[in-house]
Amino acid sequence: MAEALIPVRLGPRSSSERVGEVREGRLVVKVSAPPVDGQANAALCVLLAKRLGVPKSRVSVRRGERSRDKLVAVDGLEQSVADFTLGFG
Repeated sequence: MAEALIPVRLGPRSSSERVGEVREGRLVVKVSAPPVDGQANAALCVLLAKRLGVPKSRVSVRRGERSRDKLVAVDGLEQSVADFTLGFG
């Protein structure tokens, strides 16, 4: 089964939720949720699932749960599709 890995720089407690541009090899994502009890990570997964058109159950934080820099995995999605959809090189 395919799996896409997406490097992310997460900004919690933002005034709006959005998937931004790719900066320094990482997708910049802003969420309004605070970084408490996994709320910001959950909001990140929901936002990326919507953007990529996959169920939120297929999106998970693989590395960096307590960091702004994360590696997000999307099960069942080709890397090339994720890269194209999110604006990677």
